Amino acid sequence: MPADNDAHGQGCADQERFDDGREDAAFVNSVGPVHRSASRPPASTASPAVGSPTSPAPSALPSTAAAAPTPPRPTVLASDTAPTMASPPPPPSPQLPMPSKQQPSSTVDLDGLTKGRSPAELALVMLALCLSLFLAALDMSIVSTALPVIISDFKAPGGYVWVGSAYLLGNAAFVPTWGKISDIFGRKLILIVCVVIFWIGSLLCAVSVNMAMLVAARALQGCGAGGLVTLPNIVVSDLASPRNRALLFGVFGAVWAIASAVGPLVGGLFTSRLSWRWCFYINLPFGAASLAILVFVLKLHNPRTPVKAGLVAIDWVGSVLVIGGTLMLLLGLEFGGVQYSWRSPTVLCLILFGILTIALFVLYEAVAAEYPIIPLSLFRHRNSAAVYALSYMHAFAFFGGSYWLPLYFQAVTGVGPLLSGVYLLPFVLSLSLTSVVIGIFNKKSGLYKLPITGGLAVMTVGLGLMTTLGVDRNWAKIILFQIIAGVGTGPNFTAPLVALHTNIEPRDIGSATASYSFLRQLGTSTSVAVGGVIFANVMTAQHDALVRTVGAPLADRFGSDQATANVFAVRDLPLGDRLVIQEAYWNALQKMFIVYAAAACTGFLISFLVQQKKLSKSHLEHKTGLASLKHRNEGKEPAMDEEKTAAP
Repeated sequence: MPADNDAHGQGCADQERFDDGREDAAFVNSVGPVHRSASRPPASTASPAVGSPTSPAPSALPSTAAAAPTPPRPTVLASDTAPTMASPPPPPSPQLPMPSKQQPSSTVDLDGLTKGRSPAELALVMLALCLSLFLAALDMSIVSTALPVIISDFKAPGGYVWVGSAYLLGNAAFVPTWGKISDIFGRKLILIVCVVIFWIGSLLCAVSVNMAMLVAARALQGCGAGGLVTLPNIVVSDLASPRNRALLFGVFGAVWAIASAVGPLVGGLFTSRLSWRWCFYINLPFGAASLAILVFVLKLHNPRTPVKAGLVAIDWVGSVLVIGGTLMLLLGLEFGGVQYSWRSPTVLCLILFGILTIALFVLYEAVAAEYPIIPLSLFRHRNSAAVYALSYMHAFAFFGGSYWLPLYFQAVTGVGPLLSGVYLLPFVLSLSLTSVVIGIFNKKSGLYKLPITGGLAVMTVGLGLMTTLGVDRNWAKIILFQIIAGVGTGPNFTAPLVALHTNIEPRDIGSATASYSFLRQLGTSTSVAVGGVIFANVMTAQHDALVRTVGAPLADRFGSDQATANVFAVRDLPLGDRLVIQEAYWNALQKMFIVYAAAACTGFLISFLVQQKKLSKSHLEHKTGLASLKHRNEGKEPAMDEEKTAAP
């Protein structure tokens, strides 16, 4: 391991030494509050505190019977105030020995893990987290089958890509900012704020009166969703050990996969049976339920950071740079070849200044940011860098396929919005089941590299096979190829994040997880944008050929960037014209699937750089707040008084 990662790996190493000889705790005993306890020296070296016979917490004492008459030292609990001492005060504590297998420096109280959290509370918290994540992921794809109707109602064909991209852009741009803000103000408060923003954005989407209002509301909705896709993972990391959180990540992965994949089905159902506005109304009752549970049931450490000090500590410059750079780059990709020529000043300036702004963001984070939203030290280790890169590729390939497959079903196979969602079920069920199974496998075996590499290999094969679907309605191929792609997609909703956490300290989990989610959201955003550019350019390139075969009116209608808005008209064409237009649609979609298969293959090659390490079964909950950020900048361990005085 490189020298600059010694500090990052020390905490994991201490936990692994403590794990030796320790049985795996039951799941319900692995997600409660943990306590940092002062280790007692052996009787031969301890100096008793004269005149101060305090009574330690029973759960913090070793269970072995000791004959030595040495009075116990006071135990410091994460949720307790300072222990009361009899007068006169005891002399200073002696220097404690170095930790060993028999005497860990940070005792994890396995018997007291559920103290303060009942099983019912834990179940409700997980329900709220899963519900929030489900809604945020659902809105990424729920509009894909409703878009033709939305565009028809508003008479705005140029909004096809914008309705999806506005949400994804806001989502991706704000993910890292929410992660860092949660380090400052605490997880619970910021999670609640994100749910409220998402809820308001959903309401505005549902009552939109024109395309401009809908796009703006989708952007606001995406800003809140940026916190909902990353904070549940951070919260679980605060609650469970690396070994046990692997299973919870698997549950989140299944929730994410199901929501992303059934979005078109739900959107098609609402569009055909009720109204497209129900794609957004559905978020209101479930969002309110999640909010209520988080407010009244979730118990997490509250740093009680003063508002003024917390606002000053936010990396505002870095946030503006990363948001601005991301938006400019993706807007350039959106406009290129569709609304403007690739050589137009608008497109060139957006892409160029977007890249320069992101580069400036990296430079600022490295040399000027006091509390960087994305600490560049997270990328120095080969394992972390590989995880970030392959996760981007996985998100790019997965979301592109699930977002554009409904268009294939509607344009090429000639089905409506509802059936196009039903036809995605083989993909949905296979990847969801695989995600949960891999989470269980990670927890039981402690292995995460094998699912990462194997999953990306199978995903590459599945997406590659999809490039051979063609215009024939061969349902055996359609179902089988989706299952193969789904089985390969599922493992990498879980395993990469587990791999990432093996090389970082607990206090870096917030920033590291937010960076991971940011790159995944950037992958989904660029996936839709790049897919839309490829589709529009290929359809436009076929215009002249369509003029010769189906005539100028149909060529103008389908051989342009308006092809997505006219997809429902394909099945009403005469048979000869319909076959020609379907072939044109397939030519464009095939090019997209080739790009997505290439992205999955790139992720597969990168996965060989991931290192397999032992997953710890012990857990030490990190306390958020400005004090912790200052200690990190100074290279210090979290202070015991910070742990002691922080209220849970």
